[in-house]
Parts: sequence; C-alpha cells; structure tokens
Amino acid sequence: MTGFARAEGRAAGKTWIWELKSVNGRGLELRFRLPSGYESLEAELRALAQTKLVRGNVTLNLQFAESGETGPSYRLNEALLEQLLELASRLEKRGIGAPRLDGLLAVRGVVEPVSAGEDEAARAELEAALKASFAEALDRLVASRAAEGAKLAAVLRGLLDEIAALTARAREAEAMWPEALRNRLRQQLNELLALSPPVSEERLAQELAVQVTRQDIREEVDRLNAHIETARGLIEGGDARGVGRKLDFLAQEFNRESNTLCSKSFDAGLTAIGLDLKLVVDRLREQAQNVE
Repeated sequence: MTGFARAEGRAAGKTWIWELKSVNGRGLELRFRLPSGYESLEAELRALAQTKLVRGNVTLNLQFAESGETGPSYRLNEALLEQLLELASRLEKRGIGAPRLDGLLAVRGVVEPVSAGEDEAARAELEAALKASFAEALDRLVASRAAEGAKLAAVLRGLLDEIAALTARAREAEAMWPEALRNRLRQQLNELLALSPPVSEERLAQELAVQVTRQDIREEVDRLNAHIETARGLIEGGDARGVGRKLDFLAQEFNRESNTLCSKSFDAGLTAIGLDLKLVVDRLREQAQNVE
C-alpha cells in the first residue's frame, strides 16, 4: 500500500528528519537508509516496523542537520574491528590473503562519526529520541496507509457487487436450462440412434447422465456466492492485517469457478457471463495486491 510520513526531532544538540515512504508490494520489504555510525539502531527499528506493517516496499530514511557544529570527528568501533580481525585470521589460515588495514576501516560501522563533546550519556539520549521519533513517523505512515485503504475498500466493494450481479445472471440463466438441455440431448439422441449398429438404451442413459452432470453449474454458482460473502466479511472486518493475502487467495478461487463455468457452458449467453466474470475477477486480483 502507498503512504508517506515525516517526523522531525531534536536532542543532544542534533536535529533530524525521518521520512518513511511505502509503495505496493506482495510481501514486506524494509529498506533502511541510516547515516554512518547509526547502523546499530536498525535491528530494533526493523522489529518495530514489522509489528505494524505486513505488506509493501518501504523506504525508511534518517537525515541529520548538523546545525552550529564544525563537523563530526570519528571514533573506532573496536568491538566490530576485533570481530573482523578474528574472521580475517581464520581466512588466512585457509590460504586466503590477509586483508589490508584500509579495507577493514572501510567496512561500514568500523569508523563512526561522533560530534565533539558527545559522551555516552548524550549518545544514549540521542538514540532514545531517535527511536521515539521513528515510532511517531511509523504511526503516521500506518494512518496514511489506512486512509488509502479506505479508498481501496470502496473500489473492492464495487467489484464484488459486479461479481454478485454476474453470478445472479448465471443462476437466472440456469432456470432456462431444462428445456434447452432437453432439446440438445434430444438432438444428440437422434444422432446416436441413427448409428449402425445402434447404441444400447443403457449406454444412452449413462451418456446422458454424464452430460447432465458435466453441464450442471449449480455448485460453481453456490461457491461463487460463498466467496463473495467471505470477501465482504474480510473488507468489513475489524482486523485489517493480512487481508490482502486472503483476498489474493479468494481471487484465485473466483477465477477457478469462472473458468469451470465457461467450460461447462453450452450456451453463448452463459459463456459471455463467464468471460465477464473473469474480467472483473482480474481487476479484483490487481486491487487486492494493493491491500495490507
């Protein structure tokens, strides 16, 4: 689902802006863009985002404005460097050349920017404020996506109404079947009786019974109506999480019943209804991919 949110903050002498952008996606993909030295925040922020978002390609961008400062100095992340040196030692024992110092220092997070005068307390204060500001932006993104979802719900209701109307037309066409089917079977029966040698009456009865069963669409119509009620329940339900994937599945079921209806039809009018159904179901499937 599409959405946009922005939140600004200030703490420990720093000001920043969070910008969160979301576009449609079948699953959930989070792309964090954090300034160098703040990568350690990603795991916690990612976990928080995953509790509130289910689908979408989301970009989460943090930008600092270093007002009133001459510029950042740098410090060495010794814990990360020790891990890299240990890994390099293992690789060297396997015959792989030792990495150069400049290569190690170029690894993201080994060298971290730190403003002059920043201490551990100030850093902790800053990180807490960044997390709170991110949570605010995330709530705004959820609200933005919810507003978009309300518009989508109206579109989906309209598509389901179209499917219901076409299904009703298919059921009405079924009421005309007995006479039409009787005439069709009578014609086929005359053709079979004209064969030499003639077909036995028992075999004729068996073949006619098979044809009647094959051309009975009542089960398909009943399932279409059941799927319509299920889809409407999902749209009107209170829990919006995961609705998109469920509607995806229902769209597949709608399509399956429409295909079967077309394959069973021996009437041009009923075939046209089935084809119209397939078109509407395809539009429903496309819209369902935009839902959370």
